Amino acid sequence: MEESVKPVIQVKGLDLSYDDYVVMRNLNFSVNKGDIFIVMGVSGCGKSTLLKALIGLKQPQAGEVLYNGVSFWVQDEITQQNIMRGFGVLYQGGALWSSFTLGENVALPLELYSNLSASQIREVVELKLALVGLCGQVDFYPGQISGGMRKRAALARAIALDPEIIFFDEPSAGLDPINSRMLDDLILQLRDTLKATIVVVSHELASIFAVGDKAAFLDTESKSIITIGAPKELLANSKDSRVIQFLTRGGK
Repeated sequence: MEESVKPVIQVKGLDLSYDDYVVMRNLNFSVNKGDIFIVMGVSGCGKSTLLKALIGLKQPQAGEVLYNGVSFWVQDEITQQNIMRGFGVLYQGGALWSSFTLGENVALPLELYSNLSASQIREVVELKLALVGLCGQVDFYPGQISGGMRKRAALARAIALDPEIIFFDEPSAGLDPINSRMLDDLILQLRDTLKATIVVVSHELASIFAVGDKAAFLDTESKSIITIGAPKELLANSKDSRVIQFLTRGGK
């Protein structure tokens, strides 16, 4: 029972800045194994900057990010890369290689970081595409499919190596309500199927309420996290006008 609530991610005293411009200061939160944790807030509040610090793309000015108790930013480059191989990342635009087929896109991390044979890689690729509802689409190019399908193909690539943690950057951006809901359902399914821990950066209310176990609200005025909790409980119980306005009007 104790193992089930052990934090996979711990953020302690994190300060984020670009030169002299402070984005966020003294961020503190933890994400337990199997949780879907939402980082939410209005546009420009620092959500994407925090995500970059979590996935190893931007070093914080101060503070720590720990994965299973290991402080990421004090490690050497090789150790950091080993930790990052336990991540899957779905970028906002998908970031698929347009000159690669869907199968080739999904195969790339397997070719780089596994010892599987070509036939084994093909088998895994087909499985991952099937998991995201793209069975039989292995030879299509990104330009031949819809935006929603591209998001799902990018997700298949993100889960190619069975990551312990999956990061989503505004997964619903650019999707219509039907495709957005399908992606929300897929996130829940992958959490249950892969037993993964998931961090979602989002300002989309429908998605936040549909998938979030816990959410942290980043506030632009104080440059800090002003509340953490289950999204529906925050909506019902929060007394902070900034949180209520965001959760009832979409933060736009």
